[in-house]
Amino acid sequence: MSNIPNITDAQETALKQFRKSVSDIINETHDDYYLLRWLRARKWNPDAAEEMLRASLKTRAMWNVDNLEKWDVPRALREYLPYGLIGYDNEGSPVIVCPFYNFDIWGMLHCVTRFDFQRYLVLLLERFMQAGYEQSKTYGPQARQLVVFLDMANFNLKQYAWRPGAECVLSTVKQYESNYPELLKMCYIVNAPKLFSVAFNFVKKFLDEYTMSKIKIYKNGSDKWKEPLFSHVDPDIFPKCFGGNYVDENGDPECKSKIVWGGKIPQEMFVEQGIEDNEKDYSETIINKGNKLKLDFNVGEKKQENLILSWDFRTYDYDIKFGIYSIDKLTGDKRSEVALGTVYSNEMDEVGFISTRPNTTYTVVFDNSHSYLRSKRLRYCVNLISEIDDITELSAQVQQTAIVGKNDE
Repeated sequence: MSNIPNITDAQETALKQFRKSVSDIINETHDDYYLLRWLRARKWNPDAAEEMLRASLKTRAMWNVDNLEKWDVPRALREYLPYGLIGYDNEGSPVIVCPFYNFDIWGMLHCVTRFDFQRYLVLLLERFMQAGYEQSKTYGPQARQLVVFLDMANFNLKQYAWRPGAECVLSTVKQYESNYPELLKMCYIVNAPKLFSVAFNFVKKFLDEYTMSKIKIYKNGSDKWKEPLFSHVDPDIFPKCFGGNYVDENGDPECKSKIVWGGKIPQEMFVEQGIEDNEKDYSETIINKGNKLKLDFNVGEKKQENLILSWDFRTYDYDIKFGIYSIDKLTGDKRSEVALGTVYSNEMDEVGFISTRPNTTYTVVFDNSHSYLRSKRLRYCVNLISEIDDITELSAQVQQTAIVGKNDE
């Protein structure tokens, strides 16, 4: 074993089995260290690690990760999402600082969709990982992990009591756990107010044991974080405004040349939901009380296996239940793809996508059968799309649209 310390014979056997089982999807950059991340995340179960890795690589394809650098990132994300890569620790790991208290999630989600917000986070993570990979050529594979410093001073819990904000955070956490296992080296959360524990106690339910073990939280005003942080991060590269010694080339202790500080987003940057997507072919309908709207999409032979089913919709005034199920046209097997559940699309556009399988019919359900009093006005764009350099819509159309009654399937 090269460059992989502290691995037992049984673990080495699991690694060999894992490498063999995924040999059809990995490339020359996927060395033992990379594969071990997935094995550890699945407690050395090669079959579970294979399932996780294959699902993640499919998700990467859906995000079109290889072409994200070509994306014209919205101004709100570029100028108001707080973060900065300020240097590297003594093992070459990237060090990211974030004045999190300056993050205006209310304003952000009035400027961009949740989809674009998460896509930008993926882009940043990929940049950080690439920086770590380059460092690993000198320092070894341990440089591929990230050191994160979050300043929570004046954390505003009210923003995250807003349902779209809370859902966005939880969805982001789940995406991270599913696609970036064992990436975190250390996370220092400082100046955490008492109310922060309320939010974190909810979020930590979605974090695995490894991630939790790397997170250290320090209450507001405490400087006990300095000793552990500065044991592996040189204070001379750490911004003076956070307790280090570094000022940037402009003499700025806040290092604005390296850090995006965020702040409250001007209301004139807000985008009326749906206006920015006026090139999409939206439909509108009224789903009467007690009824459902079903949209069927057929995916054909293997030549169409890279198709993605995407949705973008909102309701007016009230929530609605949304879900997707599929039926294999060869075997008749029925599978839940997106569990039917209430979405608060009256507060924020609901945007998402899933990968598809060949020879399968997908049924998208907008369910108002639980409502005995109110009909729901729905504006939606649901399509099969394909990736060609970037995500572009195909001409595939809804095969069948039907309003069905409460007692129908």
